[in-house]
Amino acid sequence: MHKISIKNDNDIKGMRIAGKLSAEVLDYITPFIKPGITTEELNKICHNYMVNIQYTIPAPLNYCPKGHIPFPKSICTSINDIICHGIPGNKILKKGDILNIDITVIKNGYYGDTSRMFYVGEPSLKAKRLSNIAFECMWIGIVKIKPGVHLGDIGYAIQKHAEKSGYSVVREFCGHGIGKNFHEEPRVMNYGIPGTLEKLKTGMIFTVEPMINAGKREIKEMSDGWTIRTKDRSLSAQWEHTILVTKNGFEVLTISPNMPSPPKFIINT
Repeated sequence: MHKISIKNDNDIKGMRIAGKLSAEVLDYITPFIKPGITTEELNKICHNYMVNIQYTIPAPLNYCPKGHIPFPKSICTSINDIICHGIPGNKILKKGDILNIDITVIKNGYYGDTSRMFYVGEPSLKAKRLSNIAFECMWIGIVKIKPGVHLGDIGYAIQKHAEKSGYSVVREFCGHGIGKNFHEEPRVMNYGIPGTLEKLKTGMIFTVEPMINAGKREIKEMSDGWTIRTKDRSLSAQWEHTILVTKNGFEVLTISPNMPSPPKFIINT
């Protein structure tokens, strides 16, 4: 078992602030997501908002884990068959595209991390269903969270919902602990076996971020060293929240006025 940090009251206060700010970037960028705009333009808008309005630091910019080249932009933009880590550039969004924007800000040394799916114009029914199921997968994983639950319980719940809906779960990328570091223990897998892996404890903070493919789960890394696509070029969707384990359950830290509400079947449970 790897050591997982337990956040104190000051840490939790800092993480609430960072989480809220990261979600507010997604609120801010929403009206700009239209056919004809490039992902680089979206990057510039988000960067300026983070740096000049929020006074936050865009965590992805120049992020360089071992074995990688520095990530060159302030946000990740993953379109259609791109699973994650899409690099903003001259790609023009067109009607029917689906887009994941992944935001991580640093405020007072704390990281807030969240992502959402967006539609460019009206998506196909197939694309909309995939995005909705991925959203449900995230929330099905979140509502499992409370002290004593195993990480394997979360992964199993996500995997079960995705696969019964006819989709596959990406296994090479997953949620992660977060705090004063971008990525900490634990790894929060989106598949698993109930009753396995670490038990959750009050004060843990981590992301839940299922990546769900319309086709097979196999991935392909592109030559830029970052962009990950589906190997069969099928559509992929991802949603992400940062979560605090509380005494009686969980608290979503990446909240904002215009964040999508949980699915009705989650609210009514």
